[in-house]
Amino acid sequence: MSNSPNKNNERAQRSELHRKIWAIADDVRGAVDGWDFKQYILGILFYRFISENITDFFNKAEHEVGNEDFNYADITDELAEKDFRVNTVDDKGFFILPSQLFQNVVKTAYENENLNTDLANIFKEIEGSAIGHQSENDIKGLFDDIDTTSNRLGGTVKEKNKRLADILKGIASINFSNFEDNDIDAFGDAYEYLISNYASNAGKSGGEFFTPQTVSKLLARIVMDGQKTVNKVYDPTCGSGSLLLQMKKHFDEHIIEEGFFGQEINMTNFNLARMNMFLHNVNYDKFSIIRGDTLLDPGLLDEKPFDAIVSNPPYSIKWIGDGDPTLINDERFAPAGRLAPKSYADYAFIMHSLHYLSSKGRAAIVCFPGIFYRRGAEKAIREYLVDNNFIDCVIQLPENLFFGTSIATCILVLAKNKTENKILFIDASKEFKKETNNNILEEKNINKIVEEFRNRKELEHFSRYVDKDEIAENDYNLSVSTYVEKEDTREIIDIKVLNQEIEETVNKIDELRASINEIVKELEDE
Repeated sequence: MSNSPNKNNERAQRSELHRKIWAIADDVRGAVDGWDFKQYILGILFYRFISENITDFFNKAEHEVGNEDFNYADITDELAEKDFRVNTVDDKGFFILPSQLFQNVVKTAYENENLNTDLANIFKEIEGSAIGHQSENDIKGLFDDIDTTSNRLGGTVKEKNKRLADILKGIASINFSNFEDNDIDAFGDAYEYLISNYASNAGKSGGEFFTPQTVSKLLARIVMDGQKTVNKVYDPTCGSGSLLLQMKKHFDEHIIEEGFFGQEINMTNFNLARMNMFLHNVNYDKFSIIRGDTLLDPGLLDEKPFDAIVSNPPYSIKWIGDGDPTLINDERFAPAGRLAPKSYADYAFIMHSLHYLSSKGRAAIVCFPGIFYRRGAEKAIREYLVDNNFIDCVIQLPENLFFGTSIATCILVLAKNKTENKILFIDASKEFKKETNNNILEEKNINKIVEEFRNRKELEHFSRYVDKDEIAENDYNLSVSTYVEKEDTREIIDIKVLNQEIEETVNKIDELRASINEIVKELEDE
């Protein structure tokens, strides 16, 4: 990306947007825990987005047929029911009456003594509008985490309403239109910023669900490198959807033909991922995010295979493993002949992704480094992956890239269409820019990694393209440090020069000692 004036202006505007939205969150949070309160900020931001989105949808259609003064927000609910509800849900996935629109609710927020229950009913009716339609599962439960009657907002209805009105007013005060000149995805960007900021403040409790943008960008570029088109993108542990959306951000939509697919076990993040899709203008018919345990209750089997898989699964979590003897017969795990250990589910996620991968596709998975050298069942699965030529590349990342952990993680790249029985190892541990809380990958760092992934030139102290036989000789150890020699940054010392310097120093000390002895002798003689 270039650093053009337009880009600099875009950064300045984005920075201003971030400042404003964080000030709202900080101002109204009060006694509510930040990570919990995020739901209210993000949920009402989403509410504003879909309100304006559906208003613009109706207004544009009316203006095009000559009704230039029409504004959906100004008409009655009765007229909206009569003329606008039919077919809208099939197009947009949901329907909102004029009186329920964010822009109309915020006008009377401070005077409305029933604000908290009115909002609860509005959210319920928006979700209800999709029942019986194709979008039902994409809309259902989206507002579940925004409990407007919760005591977390205050002990009395008055306190709850005051805090909700403050949030509504704060979010209404952001002038998103200022950010349209540079095509900034203002709503989506604000949303992503809040998630990442709360993740960094929440540590592991929030950070485990969020893959930083710079890491997401690297994964996206690796899986898409050299691909003219992919059928669809999949993330088996999608969290808030940041990896899937990074794919959308960096590639024209026509390259990704059928959309975005993911599974998520955590209810809050399942809702966030679906909201995030809408916020980034991915229509309901272009994504499918489902809830469930990816390892024990895999979904989207009818959608496989996928040409592009990106994933940041939880590191070394426990799972049932061989405690369930039927799992060894699961078509995902059976080919390796061993199950991932009960204490480390990492290879279960890897084998799952491999099973969902197409014959022409590529998967990029963030991994805990221990999986590349631990023995036992993990070594047996490594042997299967190496011997069957499924591992394309292992990339060592810098430390401290992720919220909540300083561990230097790795990226494992899988492919089923390799032409050489070799694995590329890249040591990118020095490719980062240091920032206050976390290191980041700059554009130049990402470019260097992707270019070496593409060209395989074998750069000294950075990369090696290693034959399978050498890996077998190393007992199937896949640690990057086993194959890429680190640069010796210690200072080279010339021993002759050092001896000369020591000799000169000793002579100076002898001279100084003789001088001190002379002075002492003179003092004694007096």
